[in-house]
Amino acid sequence: MLACGLDFGTSNSAIGVANGAATTLAQVEGDSDLIPSAVFFDQETGGVLFGARAIATYIGQAEGRLLRALKTILGSPLIDEKTAIGARRVALTEVVSLFIQHLKSRAEYFAGNEIMAVVHGRPVHFVDGDPAADRKAEGVLESIARAAGFREVSFVYEPIAAALHYEETAVREELVLVADIGGGTSDFSLIRIGPERLGRPDRSSDILANTGGRIGGTDFDTLLSLASVMPLLGLGTHLIDKNLPMPRGPYQELATWALINFLYNQKTEREIATLVRQAREPERVRRLLRVIRARLGHRLAFAVEDAKIALSDSDETILPLDFIEPTLSAPASRTTFANTVAEKRAGLHKLASACIADAGVQPDAVNTIFFTGGSCRIPAVRAAISAAAPAAQAAQKSDMLSVGLGLTREAARRYA
Repeated sequence: MLACGLDFGTSNSAIGVANGAATTLAQVEGDSDLIPSAVFFDQETGGVLFGARAIATYIGQAEGRLLRALKTILGSPLIDEKTAIGARRVALTEVVSLFIQHLKSRAEYFAGNEIMAVVHGRPVHFVDGDPAADRKAEGVLESIARAAGFREVSFVYEPIAAALHYEETAVREELVLVADIGGGTSDFSLIRIGPERLGRPDRSSDILANTGGRIGGTDFDTLLSLASVMPLLGLGTHLIDKNLPMPRGPYQELATWALINFLYNQKTEREIATLVRQAREPERVRRLLRVIRARLGHRLAFAVEDAKIALSDSDETILPLDFIEPTLSAPASRTTFANTVAEKRAGLHKLASACIADAGVQPDAVNTIFFTGGSCRIPAVRAAISAAAPAAQAAQKSDMLSVGLGLTREAARRYA
């Protein structure tokens, strides 16, 4: 029976095929084994596009609806919401289902056969501090997988999957803290790995602790947008009447990937048009109205995400915003960004420390911190996590694919 490992990520996704003991990631978009977790409903053709093609069509100003950061709805009240797609309303879980079905079909095309079993990655906690909501989120994802045609569905924590991938090249026994910093969640596992443990059928005694929380790359995007971009659209300015501050709500939604589409309606446009007339700095708020009317929210979010990525390698960068207004741009610096996300960095340090403490070991007993996930590249994030085990060496490889590779290996063990 063909099986697969499916890493459904907030920002990007991957799926691997296990055929007997052989495992390989499927090419899911062109010759790439990684696909952006994005769906575009093309209003002009009535078609549904996925991944980079969906994003490119949206950026090209095609009429339609783009949805990204789909995974975040599983751990939020949006799990029961619908969104407008043309003249109809579609459940957001149905959008997730379309994306999972697309991944399965691409993997089956790659494998040349039907895939009946899946090991699905999942965060340690879909929802912080709410076991019932967490079970509901996993249940929804399982239902989606079965509706897509998988007969056998099981789950593995994403940091454990990443550890299984890291272990394949380990030359000695190590106590490893896996730090999986993804787009929507950050997850940690403390696990013993090594060449002699690699083939053991039961690894439960090697997994010493797991923890996680809803802190991820999309949070960093939101905070960077609010700090660097939204002031150019009127955030922080005041109304003429009683010098009241400009309402924060529209800016918060515009800066949050999963909420952008909820701004695209006539009611919101009327409310912001009223704010333009009431604003002390109407030219700034008029930019906000332009973004909403022209449906530029996701394009703005992509510009912010690109700047965040650039700050991992450079001390300063510029966000080009000429699609809103000619010559408009926003500067951003690594120092300012680190200060902006200080609370989130502290949260990551707390989670990493809690994982070590829950395992009942001392921080200096940790040999390695294995970083994975797109947001692990942010220097301030790595520093905050490393401080939880200062004697540990940092390790990293295939940070966008480690989870998918580990899940596929586990699929081979369980099913193939």
